[in-house]
Amino acid sequence: MYQHLTTLPLPERTPVPVCDLVIAGASGDLAMRKLFPALVQRISEGVIPEASRIVGIVRSGETEDGLKDGAATRLKEQGLKSPDIDSFLQRLSYVRADVSDSATMGDLNARLDDPGRVRAFYLATPPDLFIPAARALKGAGLLEHDSRLILEKPLGRNLSSARAINDAVAEVLPEGRTYRIDHYLGKETVQNLLVLRFANSLFERSWSQRDIDHVQITVAETVGLEKRADYYDRVGALRDMVQNHVLQLLCLFAMEPPNTLDADAVRDEKVRVLRALRPIEGRDVLRYTVRGQYMAGSIAGRPVPGYADELGRDSGTETFTALRCEIDTWRWGGVPIYLRTGKRMGARCSEIAVTFKSVPHSIFRDNPEPNRLVIRVQPDDGVQLQFMMKVPGSGRLKLVPRTLDLRYDTAFGGRTPDAYERLLTDVIRGDQTLFMRRDEVEAAWGFVDPIIEGWNEFYATPHRYAAGSFGPSQAVGMIERDGRSWAEPEVQG
Repeated sequence: MYQHLTTLPLPERTPVPVCDLVIAGASGDLAMRKLFPALVQRISEGVIPEASRIVGIVRSGETEDGLKDGAATRLKEQGLKSPDIDSFLQRLSYVRADVSDSATMGDLNARLDDPGRVRAFYLATPPDLFIPAARALKGAGLLEHDSRLILEKPLGRNLSSARAINDAVAEVLPEGRTYRIDHYLGKETVQNLLVLRFANSLFERSWSQRDIDHVQITVAETVGLEKRADYYDRVGALRDMVQNHVLQLLCLFAMEPPNTLDADAVRDEKVRVLRALRPIEGRDVLRYTVRGQYMAGSIAGRPVPGYADELGRDSGTETFTALRCEIDTWRWGGVPIYLRTGKRMGARCSEIAVTFKSVPHSIFRDNPEPNRLVIRVQPDDGVQLQFMMKVPGSGRLKLVPRTLDLRYDTAFGGRTPDAYERLLTDVIRGDQTLFMRRDEVEAAWGFVDPIIEGWNEFYATPHRYAAGSFGPSQAVGMIERDGRSWAEPEVQG
């Protein structure tokens, strides 16, 4: 009975209305790798109505047939089925325009001929185009009626640039129709954090400094620069990952219970977490942060080059960072929270590891290890709970840690929707719960900016670590100073 119930398909919350989805940068890597595959799946499942249209804005001189052929090839390479791709391509059309110039948008305006439809504009472009693109869309009369604007991260490169983007967007569109996307918030396990905490008294009652010793949040990648070399070298791991993905995980983990699940109620609590983070400023960066850059090494048994070799020049940009944070609230006061993220690490893994305090007094000869809860975001999405068990046998009482392992694929069966699938349909539905509000973005930059300033003054050169490891030895030293150690993820083959 249980197995039958858990393999039933999960229903969509509310129907998705007929829409026009316009993607600026439709021939780019983000569209081809993430947005188009998500739309193929949503269309094949009947979530997006048949009458909906997808319009790609491009600046190249390619023909529409050539662009569609290129999209079809990329989608097939990702394992999508030909009938589903064909159904998607029937809804896809291209318009040539400069998204930053309203004078070039006549064809686009003519194409969007139904003011009664939900209309969403996805800026899959570099952030320096956000301001001119928003103004150009407004100048072309395209942001009227129920139009929505989707901004891809990163939103700026510091607090001042983020505020400039937010101010410019606010001039052309209200906050309620602005969607700042962070795809991590669309992942099933990230959303399940709310359910795990607030629907289970077992965890909610122990979710504080009373019972938790420390928390570790790890977002590890095995890839290197791929096709993002110039962009990444200007940004680095702190801006690229911590300011958005990692801090979003921290917010959902540490937030207070919202009164409701309304978008603003949830986001109010997330902002309070960001504002309660203890600043890391000046020389504090030497004690509470670690910067690293990968050297040549091996991943999954194959050699990979170092960062400077991939980039083609020496660089002081960090590809790894670890932070020791504290949240100055009654719930979390005194609980260290360790964050780390990096490229070319020994496993691809995103997880939150919660280590509980040890029992106050052990009556056993073997000291019990503390209980640990691991919330695995990717891969093998799920939840693991480690606790102590007795080894079977009639000899002396011997304790060993064992793990309850709940994985989404075995618990629910079927395919887990990709993050972009969920987020794109939420935009069309008009649900902002999983999108960042402007004060949330600015509060995150307000925490990150002083760290960057401290690095510029006191910590200009990152430490080196071998590709295939889990960062430089200084990150180990940082946590071991507190008498703790990193919970290393399993290396994936």
